[in-house]
Amino acid sequence: MKDKTILITGASRGIGAATARHFASLDANVVLAARSPDAIEQIAAEIGPRALAVPCDVSRYSDVAAAVDAATERFGSLDVLIGNAGVIDPIAHLSDIDPDAWDKVIDINLKGVFHGMRAALPVMKSAGSGTIITISSGAATNALEGWSHYCASKAAALMLTRAADKENRDHGIRVMGLSPGTVATDMQHQIKASGINPVAQLDWSDHIPPDWPARALAWMCTSEADGWLGQDISLRNEDIRFAVGLT
Repeated sequence: MKDKTILITGASRGIGAATARHFASLDANVVLAARSPDAIEQIAAEIGPRALAVPCDVSRYSDVAAAVDAATERFGSLDVLIGNAGVIDPIAHLSDIDPDAWDKVIDINLKGVFHGMRAALPVMKSAGSGTIITISSGAATNALEGWSHYCASKAAALMLTRAADKENRDHGIRVMGLSPGTVATDMQHQIKASGINPVAQLDWSDHIPPDWPARALAWMCTSEADGWLGQDISLRNEDIRFAVGLT
């Protein structure tokens, strides 16, 4: 990954922050995009000159396009897009959930993924190469009580991944998803507090650390993951964990 440029959405905490730090440790340039400017500025300062913080709300296409422009202006290229931004709150039954809040989850989890692809693909097609990885979930294929917005958005994002692969593989662009399983992030505190569905009953020790998905994402940027183009890779799969070097 040396001197490659990686744009990470939702980079202010959790998987996104861990991913920025891990790619920087591999001598990549990292662009941290998130709605929390203070948090991404702090992480960028910690990483040093290889990092750029760009305030970005992925639900607005103009913000995402500006982040892509900032990446290419600062580092001269965009080699990898990691669509990590995602929310699950509010967790509620369909009969009770606020429609505007439901819409907002779709705007971030689904439209945010589309906005990233739409902004990055012309740059990558012009270069003749690139990798786009979306953070997926087991919720993309399994319905869970109280998660109608999350499940629907992740299922739709999986279809975007498949469509983007079909349209762009011949242009040298690699597109896939990572389904990390349950990760020890702030989102798990929200899930736990809801008390809804089996995931809320898990103990904190059941969740994997955020650096595991980060390391998997770096592995997915190599040719070793080419057999999974257009698909979701699951970190629940022991063979995948072995290939990445996770224990």
